[in-house]
Amino acid sequence: MRIARSTGAISGLLIAVLGIWGALAPFIGPYFDYSFGANTAWHYTTDRLLLSILPGAAAFIGGLLVMRAASRPGGALGAWLAMLGGVWFGVGAALSRVWEHANSPIGAPLFGSTRQALELIGCFYGLGIAIVALAAFAAGRFVSRPPLAVVGDEWVAEDGAARGAAPPADRHQSAHPRRRLVRRGAQRRSAAATDSSVARESSSGQGTTSSTREL
Repeated sequence: MRIARSTGAISGLLIAVLGIWGALAPFIGPYFDYSFGANTAWHYTTDRLLLSILPGAAAFIGGLLVMRAASRPGGALGAWLAMLGGVWFGVGAALSRVWEHANSPIGAPLFGSTRQALELIGCFYGLGIAIVALAAFAAGRFVSRPPLAVVGDEWVAEDGAARGAAPPADRHQSAHPRRRLVRRGAQRRSAAATDSSVARESSSGQGTTSSTREL
């Protein structure tokens, strides 16, 4: 079912940006003293792959799908993928203790207490909440937006707002079943009215012929 591409444009862009930040934060954060464990830029570990890169990639891909989606299934797929990435940002650090037995598998946040709180919020917990909230908002938008139908040469929503020119192959096809039924009903009524008019003219012509013969 086709919907307007602008439905998830802004939320998808924000999700993609947050996904990039989440994946790269552990590697570029040390440039401005925003880091965990070792304050060394581009320091790779398996935990950073599992807890930052993978959920960041999921959020980024989901954001792109939401941003470019022109159908409800595509938008819903992107929103759910981004939501999974956001959830993993939120709970992954805690669940990492299942496979890591160190005190802090992701590394302890560095520097003062205020900065440590900001590091935890910006790299994991707050980041995950923000991605989940945006993905849930985008999913709701895809569910609530009206589908587009072809009227003339334009895609038009059910509320009548034009959404752009229709593709050439679909200009004479309706994107909504109810519109097709309405068109078929109108065609049938028009055909019935035409048949009735022809029948009346034929009856009138026969009556005139009979009168002429009697004279």
